[in-house]
Amino acid sequence: MGNNSLSVYYVELDYIKKEKKTEIAPVIIRSIAPLRFGLAGGGTDVSPYSDIHGGAILNATISMYARTTIEPNDSGKIGLHSLDNNVILEYNSDSELPIDGQLDLLKGVYNSIVRNFKPKKPLSFKMSTYVDAPPGSGLGSSSTLTVSIIGAFCEWLKIPLGEYDIAKLAYEIERVDLGLAGGKQDQYAATFGGFNYMEFFDNDKVIVNPLRMKDNIVNELEHDLVLYYTQTSRLSSTIIEQQAKNVTNKQSSSIEAMHQLKKQAQQMKEALLVGKINDIGKILDFGWRQKKQMAEGITNPEIDHIYETALSAGATGGKISGAGGGGFMLCFAPVNKRYQVAKALEELGGKTMPYRFVKNGLTTWKI
Repeated sequence: MGNNSLSVYYVELDYIKKEKKTEIAPVIIRSIAPLRFGLAGGGTDVSPYSDIHGGAILNATISMYARTTIEPNDSGKIGLHSLDNNVILEYNSDSELPIDGQLDLLKGVYNSIVRNFKPKKPLSFKMSTYVDAPPGSGLGSSSTLTVSIIGAFCEWLKIPLGEYDIAKLAYEIERVDLGLAGGKQDQYAATFGGFNYMEFFDNDKVIVNPLRMKDNIVNELEHDLVLYYTQTSRLSSTIIEQQAKNVTNKQSSSIEAMHQLKKQAQQMKEALLVGKINDIGKILDFGWRQKKQMAEGITNPEIDHIYETALSAGATGGKISGAGGGGFMLCFAPVNKRYQVAKALEELGGKTMPYRFVKNGLTTWKI
């Protein structure tokens, strides 16, 4: 009797072990993509200028991110949750979600993935997103979020897209599918990561040239560049549409400003590669004065006052980040002037933000 009881015990134990082996833990897919500083050439990546004349931009990614989490399930539902905007939407699993002004970036990526890659069965999942910078910040937050979402879907569905493929798909979703005005640099910066000199041509051709920067140059640039949030945001599409219109209408002052900004990108590349740190401020200042000629709305009396305050406190140059009109500003404060520049700027009511330059672009993983 004892032996039979022991036999039953071993059988039950073996069954439990097999059951545990067949248990499948819920899969969670995550992705992050870095936001960026546009250091030079801003605006020359926007059509039709880049199509006609070719554009050039130098940018660098920083330790602020757009984050995406996808949790697959069998609910027959699609849940969308923008954590930073506190918006929650839910739909029945379908091949297309409505583009109606609510979380359109999330829905636009989903629609494109289903349309182009045709999953074998309807997708059911909860997707949550968060961006470390607010919309209209000038750090490329919308495009970076688009890249992050695409990356999460590629990780989940095993879609074999390379860096150029992901960046181009993000551009097409924003500019073609959703009709959002903007340039091309943000999608490529978020996907590739690091310091890059980018060239833009007609037919949406883009070449990304990674810069081999010495660590001491990166560290010094990081020390001297002050990131200041003006506590305002702007609708970049309005400025970009005006910029494009100026090129179409052959407004000479605007086009010449873009030519000069393209030269600024080349100057910035040389200064960073050979270590001419002391030239960075004046290169930024040159670009800022050119950028203000591109379109109305890039600057205003408040932004001009912030810029002049930074110069008076010891900065040697700077710029508004992104299309202009508000958001973040960059100020170059050499030696140890960053502390007095930061103090002077914060007295205006905004705040300086910590950051680090980062080498990695889009990163995805499963847990």
